[in-house]
Amino acid sequence: MTHGMRTDAYTSHPGGGDWRDQATRYALLPLRIFLGVTFIYAGLDKLTDSAFMNDAGAGSVGDMMRTVRDSSAIPSLVDLALKSPAGFGYAIALGELAVGIGTLLGLLTRLAALGGALISLSLWLTVSWASDPYYYGNDLAYLMAWVPLVLAGAPLLSVDAALRSRRRQRTGGYR
Repeated sequence: MTHGMRTDAYTSHPGGGDWRDQATRYALLPLRIFLGVTFIYAGLDKLTDSAFMNDAGAGSVGDMMRTVRDSSAIPSLVDLALKSPAGFGYAIALGELAVGIGTLLGLLTRLAALGGALISLSLWLTVSWASDPYYYGNDLAYLMAWVPLVLAGAPLLSVDAALRSRRRQRTGGYR
């Protein structure tokens, strides 16, 4: 018996459909805004923190990496970062900034999301690996939050969508 079961969940209506269809269309937008703003903030925070970019000292990326080295899942990744802590700090900060801007604007969104996922993965495997229980480490949650954007991109309210629409108009409606 199909009583009360919705069977038109994936149909599109010329008038835009009901509120559920609209909510589905815009479902990734809050995630995009949150991740974009958060990564822009994280990148700017690192770039403007005078202590963070130092090789050693309180609050420096060098001291942080030395602290987590023995408890990380991949100590050799930390050793690589310790060859140039300031260089690694700048790479992470500029990467976060690029990822955040791309995500917020919806520009090369899948690539930006992949970058965000890789940054989150590297931080999970190094900095927050020793979190016990594992769900106290926020980098794993960020990694999982990037996955929907890697898969779906930014289909609405994005530079990617505007470029796709423009391309369709030039080719007569075909991709």
